[in-house]
Amino acid sequence: MSANVRLDLDFVRSQFPAFSHPRTRDWAFLENAGGSYMPRTVMDRLQRFLVETRVQPYGPYEISADAGDEIDRAHVCMAEMINAQDDEVTIGASTTLNVYVLAQAIRPWFEASDEIIVTNQDHEANGGAWRRLAETGVTVREWRIDPVSGELDPAALAPLLNARTRLVCFPHCSNIVGTINDAAAITRLVHDAGALVMIDGVSCTPHQCIDVKALDADFYGFSLYKTYGPHLGVLYTKRAHLERLAHQSHEQIADDLRQRLDPAGVPHEQVACLSGITEYYDAVDAHHFTEVEPSRHVRVARVFNLFASHEEQLSTWLLDYLRAVPSVRIIGNLDGARARRAPTISFTVADHPSREIASALAAHKVAVRAGNFYAWRCLQALGIDTEDGVVRASMVHYNTVADVDRLITGLKAIL
Repeated sequence: MSANVRLDLDFVRSQFPAFSHPRTRDWAFLENAGGSYMPRTVMDRLQRFLVETRVQPYGPYEISADAGDEIDRAHVCMAEMINAQDDEVTIGASTTLNVYVLAQAIRPWFEASDEIIVTNQDHEANGGAWRRLAETGVTVREWRIDPVSGELDPAALAPLLNARTRLVCFPHCSNIVGTINDAAAITRLVHDAGALVMIDGVSCTPHQCIDVKALDADFYGFSLYKTYGPHLGVLYTKRAHLERLAHQSHEQIADDLRQRLDPAGVPHEQVACLSGITEYYDAVDAHHFTEVEPSRHVRVARVFNLFASHEEQLSTWLLDYLRAVPSVRIIGNLDGARARRAPTISFTVADHPSREIASALAAHKVAVRAGNFYAWRCLQALGIDTEDGVVRASMVHYNTVADVDRLITGLKAIL
């Protein structure tokens, strides 16, 4: 890949109807950690499925067979995107539900003397279900963040690991702190201790091409509505684990690995449109590169390399401003470098309630939120009011420097 290739932001934004719609085009939408806009490719596939194949899939007639083919194709696309096999991917209603189901499926593996390690940096999606297993007698231990920076130190994990540790659950990137945890190094540490890892990738996946095999993850979850799709979640499970887990689906399909951790069945039209996500990545790839790359995962990786370079500029621009304001407390790493943090930047302002700042920014047509974002344990450890929370500006590759400028202009007026 040429080092001179830069993201064509005009092309990117042309793929998203929201940026030309009269109601949304004038807003700086800095809410990726809460959800992203959809590209046209996803919307078109959703509409086509609803119009042409809105029937029970996998039947003996053409329309039904086509519906099944679209669902199967989407599973393959999601798996290839993260370098997994398609039967290692479960698509469910959300990451929260996927982790809850996984916790129920894995519960028979644990004895009363066993231990699970969770963090206080996590969203409740990767904390609550595991903490509740304490009701079965499992000991839940907590890997705690630095109370100033909010970051996790792997050196603080090592003393928690012992012969009774069975599972360590941690975020690839916190939806509050933004700092990217070295998931591969943490996984090696945990595996060396004889335990498994469950990685919450929700806040990292919009900004990095994830390779679950390179990470050697046992379980990895992320949300599709933050990666340009509908409100669904993906759970990757190593096949060796998936084959052993207690099935949570209907008895007659217990041997279908793809449905093993899916108790309710997939929403057909929403799953079928997921191949529109990788179709969007392919469009960006074809627009920027002349070299034909047969591997979907490699194509996604080089597209995300473009995304990350652009996002680093946005993060650096905002962090430079915030660091210069004495009353601002930035959560997480202060460096906008792509290897260190995602462009999810949370902060508080002395004597200014976070919720009031978010509301005031709306008058400038800047869409951000304030609160604890289901990571209240993290805010509690940081000494931040869990009700008022932090202001969170969460950028992604389709955002512009003008969006960040509007946010900074709005903050200057408020502060």
